Formats: sequence, C-alpha cells, structure tokens
Amino acid sequence: MRVTIDREECIECGTCYADCPDVFEENPEDFFTQITEEYRVDGDPGVGEVPDDLAECVEEAAYGCPVEIIHVES
Repeated sequence: MRVTIDREECIECGTCYADCPDVFEENPEDFFTQITEEYRVDGDPGVGEVPDDLAECVEEAAYGCPVEIIHVES
C-alpha cells in the first residue's frame, strides 16, 4: 500500500499519528506529520510503502485527517 502526505498542507493536529503511530509521526523540526522511517520510500518523509497488516489504521488516519492530506493507494 502506498501512502503519500501533502506535508506542506499539514495543520499539525496529530490525528494521524494518534490513529496509526506505527506509520505516522510528528517531525521534530517542522512539526508536520511524516511517515516513520521504517516505511519511507527513498528517505522521503511524505511517501511510504506500508504492509497490508497496517492498512486499516492507515485508512483510518487518512479518513480522520481534517484537511484530507493523506492519500492511500492499494
């Protein structure tokens, strides 16, 4: 499952990493959400490849994002 985040549009609400902390976290420098290092593609904090066993929490985080900046592709 591919996950992308429009990080520059993040409002720093924390919903995504509250819903799915295995995949999402707060960046300590700019405070925007990012993909955890384990799942990043080419070191990009806004792009990840996530295993199917985390699909439910990723989709929940995307659905719960108030500014709809998390995009999921199967």
